[in-house]
Amino acid sequence: MDALIFGLIASSALVIGALVGARFQLPKAVLAGMLAFAAGALITALAFELFEDAYEHGGIWRAALGLIAGAVVFTVLSSWLDRWAQAGRPDAQGSDKLDVDAAAQDRAPSTASTSGAAGLALLAAVTLDGVPENVALGVSLGEGSGGLALLAAIFVSNFPEALVGSASMREQGRSQTFILGTWLTCAALLTLAVVVGAGPLSTASPEVISLPLAFAGGAVLASLADTLMPEAYEKGGPLVALSTTAGFVLSFVLATL
Repeated sequence: MDALIFGLIASSALVIGALVGARFQLPKAVLAGMLAFAAGALITALAFELFEDAYEHGGIWRAALGLIAGAVVFTVLSSWLDRWAQAGRPDAQGSDKLDVDAAAQDRAPSTASTSGAAGLALLAAVTLDGVPENVALGVSLGEGSGGLALLAAIFVSNFPEALVGSASMREQGRSQTFILGTWLTCAALLTLAVVVGAGPLSTASPEVISLPLAFAGGAVLASLADTLMPEAYEKGGPLVALSTTAGFVLSFVLATL
């Protein structure tokens, strides 16, 4: 029951963020600050909850290979989503309109991330790093080690990621039904991951547990470099550094309590 409650709490941030992002148009500076805050929180989770635990459970080679695998999978999936989203844009259907749009883009500031696959890339990031991360949360509950710090880090990163992701999907013309249905499915999957972690995987060997932890760390690291930080900087400029720092400090304080 505790695992289910923790899973619902962690995943509820996705649903709340998706609802806000799908229904309201927030200023870009606010979105940038929230996304940067999430990036800072994830840096703490990566360094002190995921990769460190993977190293302690399975050693440096298993942790390093899992980290690389997570980064590769996220990067490949993110690139595929970029191409898929661009191919599905209405202006890709007619070459004349594409030429006009290209000329207009040459004269206008870049908005690639807001008109491209930012929403889908954020969804991929939440899923790829969220499943192993939530499994780790469940394992910590099964071991009786609490997991409150990891729960807090997951929650404070899930909300702005879902908010910005759903807002980007809305800018791409996705319906509210599609947006909310997609993020609800993701939330249900991550809740299930906590339950699985607290159940069957709680008795798994440390070497087995280290792999999903390291994989999650790699996916987090790749998503930070590929999507979260570039997206935050594009929307908010240099001031997002302060939000990133705030997210890191808060998450670190929670991790050391």
